[in-house]
Order: sequence, then C-alpha cells, then structure tokens
Amino acid sequence: MHIALLSDKFPPDPGGLAVSAARLAHLLAAAGHRVQVFAPGAQPPAATAADGVIIHRIAPRKRTDEILSNWFDAVVAAHRADPFDLLHAYFVATAGYVAAFAGRYLGVPSVVSARGNDVDRAAFDPSRAAHLLYALNHASAVTTNAAELARKAEALAPGLTVTLIPNGVDAAQFTPAPRDDALAASLGVAGLPVVGFVGEARAKKGLTHLLLAFRAVAARRPAALLLVGGARDGDDRDVLKVFQKQNPALVARVVPYMTPDALPAYYNLLDVLALPSLHDGLPNALLEGMACGCAVVGARVGGIPDALSDGENGRLVPPGDVDALAAAIDALLDSDAERARLGFAARATILQRYAPANELEANLRIYKRLATSH
Repeated sequence: MHIALLSDKFPPDPGGLAVSAARLAHLLAAAGHRVQVFAPGAQPPAATAADGVIIHRIAPRKRTDEILSNWFDAVVAAHRADPFDLLHAYFVATAGYVAAFAGRYLGVPSVVSARGNDVDRAAFDPSRAAHLLYALNHASAVTTNAAELARKAEALAPGLTVTLIPNGVDAAQFTPAPRDDALAASLGVAGLPVVGFVGEARAKKGLTHLLLAFRAVAARRPAALLLVGGARDGDDRDVLKVFQKQNPALVARVVPYMTPDALPAYYNLLDVLALPSLHDGLPNALLEGMACGCAVVGARVGGIPDALSDGENGRLVPPGDVDALAAAIDALLDSDAERARLGFAARATILQRYAPANELEANLRIYKRLATSH
C-alpha cells in the first residue's frame, strides 16, 4: 500500500507523538509498504528520506489556518503525483482534520488516531473543537491507544466506534541492564536511590505533583530525582527553576531530550519510574520503563491503567494526590524485593501484550478493510 502519514510531530521533534508516528512509519516501511510523512516543521530544500520513509515538512506559519491549508495542499499535490491508498493521521484536531478533509476531497479512505491532548483539551478549545468533531465524524476509521480516550471520542461523536490499538515497544532495545555507574556519577546521582520521570516535564504530566512528592520522599531519606526530557515551555521551566531555588539541598537533575537509542541507560538508572499524569494517552515512557523492568508508579488516568495493574505489575495512585504518590514511591524504595517483583511482572506484560508487531498488524487490518470496502 501507499500510505500518507500525517502527524503534528515527527523526529527530530521531541515527545511521545513524534516517537509513536515514527514507529508506525518505519514498521510499515519495513513490512514493504510505501510511506510518505507530512508534518509541520522547518522546510528543507526538498523531501528527505530515512529508512524508506519520505518526509515532507510543512513550513511554519504564524496562523493556524495557513498551516492547515498548506498541509492540505501538500497532501493533495503528492496524491495527484503518486496516488495514496490511504491517509492516516496522528492527533485528531489538526492532522486528523486535514486527513479527513483531504480524504473526502480525494476519495481516499482516512484513519485518524486520538493520542491524548487532542481529545482531553481540544474538545474544550473553541478554536479547535470544530476541527476535532469534523475529523471524528468524517474519517473512515478512528483509532486510539487508550480505552479512556476511546470512551471520550465516542461520547463526542455518538454512534462512532473507536478501535483500540495500544502503542508497541521494542523489548529488545528497551531491556533490563546493569546500572551505568559512569553515567550515574556524571549526573551526580551515584550511591543514591533514584526516582525518575521520562518525557516532557509539563503541567499535564503532573510535574508540580511529582516535585512536591519527591520533596516529601527526600525529607525521609537520601534520594535523587532525575527528569529526562526537560521542560517544553517557559512556564514549566520556571516551575523547575523555582523548585530548585527553593530546595537547593535536594538532588534534582534535569536532562534534555534524549533519542530513543540513548534512553535505556537512563531507565536502568532508576529505582522507581514515576508517571503522575493528570491527563494522558498511553505514554511511550510507561511502556519503555516497563520493558526495562522498572518499578513504576503511575496515575490512574488515560491509558496508564490499561497497562498497569495496581500491586501486580506496578502501582497506581489517584491523579493529583501528592501524598499517595509520595507514599507509593517511599514504599517501593523501602523494598528491593518488591521493586524487583513489580519490574519483572512489568516486563512480562510488555512481552505478552505490547509487541510492535501487534501494533502493526492491528493497523494493517483496518487499512485492508478500508481498501476493500472503499
């Protein structure tokens, strides 16, 4: 098949959306399908290719309508030069709107995938809600990576059936390994229990609650906090700076965005991976950490409870509950055996349920159904 993949982000852009879009693009290409990616970003002189995937960047514009219009035009022009069999978009309110509109216009089936913020926040944003609803109601198929997001999308578009396709993770790349002592020393966390967070440190990811919980944990024991991925915007960076200024004795390290190849060494530094999101889809960091055998404490939101079962392969806490988060982290730091038990079970969950091949096959089933019926 010849597939156009539209995504709000694509590497080298940071973030889970970029990682997920790239994973699907390269899985499809490796399976013998032709893939062209269309994503906003700095426009190179011409389309670039990586591992069989052709990447088109939509030049930045100040106005959202100009970006969406140029995105639509780029997909239409590419289709007329070399027709697509299907359009697939990651992120409903923007890429999904363009894909659903272009699909209807060109007579090509479209799939839109809800990933998190598009449903959690765009539905309440008057400037994006119409695009979101159009995409949900006019795409040929809608998918998502979390059961909670499926319920929300179906509530927004009555009569809609959403297909759940969880993210996959490469368990050969993300695998348990001995702690890298040199890396720990370079970060100033050698000899300390390490509580970690991986991803963009943002308000919706529970940044403030994590900082307060860590302060409570560190008041009872020596410990370090490692934030891998940095902060996305000024407000979140300011929160981190204020926290570090107000708590100069605490060991809190911020590491900038790392490519997936570099991440396993950081997961294997962690004694506890904390993901206290207030809203989320199915975070790549959750699955990557579980694959590395981390003991995970996650909030009971989005797709996190799809993968984590409290007391079986991790710990779940209510979103926004600083005391519960701190208590769960503290209890795990108290018990090497419990961390090992949960980490072993977490990796087993990944091996059983979250293989990239499963993600690929689930998408291909939808593509084939649409190609046959269109």
